[in-house]
Amino acid sequence: MKKCLFLFVTVAAVLLSSCGPEVPKQYGQTDRTPKIYPDYVDVTVPVNIAPLTFMLDEPADEVVARFSASGVEVVCGNHKILPEHNEWRQLVDAAVDKAIQVEVYAKNGGKWTRFKPFSIHVSSDSIDPYISYRLISPSYVTYEELTINQRCLENYDESVVYDNMLCGTEESGQCINCHNYQMYNPQRMQFHARQFHGGTVIAYDGTLSKVNMKNDSILSAGVYPAWHPWLQFIVYSTNKTHQSFHVNDLNKIEVFDSESDLIAYDVQRNEVTNIENDPDEFECYPAWSPDGKWLYYCSAHFVHEVPDSLGEKERNTEVISRAYDVKYNLYRKSFNPATMAFGPRELVFDAAAVDKSATLPRISPDGRYLLFTMAQYGVFHIWHRDADLHMIDLQTGEQHDVRRLNSDNTESYHSWSSNGRWVIFSSRRDDGQYTRPFIAHFDKSGHCGKPFELPQADPAYHRLFMKCYNIPEFMKGPVTVRPQQFARLLKTEGLPPVSYKQHLSPQKASGR
Repeated sequence: MKKCLFLFVTVAAVLLSSCGPEVPKQYGQTDRTPKIYPDYVDVTVPVNIAPLTFMLDEPADEVVARFSASGVEVVCGNHKILPEHNEWRQLVDAAVDKAIQVEVYAKNGGKWTRFKPFSIHVSSDSIDPYISYRLISPSYVTYEELTINQRCLENYDESVVYDNMLCGTEESGQCINCHNYQMYNPQRMQFHARQFHGGTVIAYDGTLSKVNMKNDSILSAGVYPAWHPWLQFIVYSTNKTHQSFHVNDLNKIEVFDSESDLIAYDVQRNEVTNIENDPDEFECYPAWSPDGKWLYYCSAHFVHEVPDSLGEKERNTEVISRAYDVKYNLYRKSFNPATMAFGPRELVFDAAAVDKSATLPRISPDGRYLLFTMAQYGVFHIWHRDADLHMIDLQTGEQHDVRRLNSDNTESYHSWSSNGRWVIFSSRRDDGQYTRPFIAHFDKSGHCGKPFELPQADPAYHRLFMKCYNIPEFMKGPVTVRPQQFARLLKTEGLPPVSYKQHLSPQKASGR
């Protein structure tokens, strides 16, 4: 035991003594910026972000990087550039509303080369301290190994909110999805558990409930949620969702709805109400405006040509065969918080008119901008390579230029920060297979910055991590309910099944 302790201390001392790299005094220069991973060249970051670690993504025997800002200088060596937390804090504090200058030197064949320096711009706009997301393998069959995780953006701390393996068995599995918060509040959240011990979990200011939302008067239990900004009132889409696999298409999988409606759930009364249930409309992805007076959603007009008598399988086959005809438009409905009444639907964006499909509407906290995903067809754009982010200025009705957010691969699952200065979204731009979280600045003039990948303690982390990030959501703090508490709740019967109340919404407006 004593020999082991002595060896450990000796090795540690050597490592510490090697942590003082020097900037080369003699070097050649190149007029190009270094190729680094993740790509943090000329990005804009919040003042409270964790240190941006990176590695040179081209051959080199040795690497040195110098960070400098207003008299503060940090030098890092090795193939992975890892600024220490305290050093990074000094850098960003010195560079607020200015920039950190980064010089990278690479040694090959005994000679050093200095790359063209680049900047990391530091915004005084802070970012919410936490995000949460679902981690899932892109293998379509291992859904039992799902977790909802939360990550502190100010450092690298990550923890599990819930793991469905806590309830699953070898014979019976569980699937969790669709976490959602009321106004970024981690003490007011909900998520779904499907199949074994299934139900909707609602946490509200320390009270936990398991809801059985199945009712003969609605299409299915709640699926995609939107929590009203202040009422104990959640709107869901109810969906009959299916999947099929492409044989010779770059889009590997097609996830689609054969039917979908909108319902509302009154948390206090344990009561559901239909909002939209037109059989010729596929309504999905509700989202509230920040003032709580408008409900946005998407809907596709689809009239089945196959008669009901042929059964559900044949109708599903029809949707698959006509997949390119399924085009979703963006709509909204007025809502009166005093009377709890919805108005008729209004067309916000006619994507079908330009032969596209628009989904996942999200409204900026100031109520001005509508961010959404658009692709050629369908509703589940996370599997569509042509899916890009688009934005509408709700004051002018014009499309707002956010091309800088997009890549030549999938962008989807986007959310606004609580101050409206940042957006986070999932992108497959790294390798085409795995979705990773990217964050972009959105300034007061409506200009978006270059997106940057979620920082990790090890810059190679995402190249080795074989899970996709789904539905990243900002939070003002961590969820404090332990995963085991959620598991114990799910193993109970929960609340009595929801009661149904006939909806009072007026008929939809004429037109598509």
